[in-house]
Amino acid sequence: MKIYTRNGDKGETGLLGAVRVPKSHLVVEVCGSVDETNCHLGCAIAHWREQPESKTELGPIEVLTRIQMELFDLGSRVAAALATDPKTNPAELNQENILQLERWIDQFDATVPPLQTFILPSGSHTGCQLHLARTVCRRSERRLVELLDAGVDRDLSIDLVYLNRLSDLLFVMARFANHESGCSETPWTASR
Repeated sequence: MKIYTRNGDKGETGLLGAVRVPKSHLVVEVCGSVDETNCHLGCAIAHWREQPESKTELGPIEVLTRIQMELFDLGSRVAAALATDPKTNPAELNQENILQLERWIDQFDATVPPLQTFILPSGSHTGCQLHLARTVCRRSERRLVELLDAGVDRDLSIDLVYLNRLSDLLFVMARFANHESGCSETPWTASR
């Protein structure tokens, strides 16, 4: 398979289901934002590989790798949002995926001190990378809301819940990464 096709040279791209849209289309924006989230997770994994092994039930690298796979599934569902062919059926997320995110939130949250105040997105390289992934995930969620508000036929409500829960997990994992590396959190104090 060639990397370049020249099909997008005039500002259009192909989506699943043989649909062509301008690269500025909201579906492309959502897919791009989800892809960007995924890339930040890859950077967090790279940072984590440079640290000693974690002491949690399922290590953070395995958790983030599984999430990367699920984000590809989510992106393919968004890329098929305009498809009219009923055979265009990408992998679907389900309630179990949401429950797994919640279990991971609880798992990682149990290892860090209770949160007393808002904290600044800072700390170790891994923690900062996860905070950045969290903010891009929130953007993906906002763009998906815009897409849903635009009235697509495909039901992407579970994907919206997934992104919402994922951003919570990334926040907790950022705290976990900072805690494991000995980086203290900086509490927010209002400027006056």
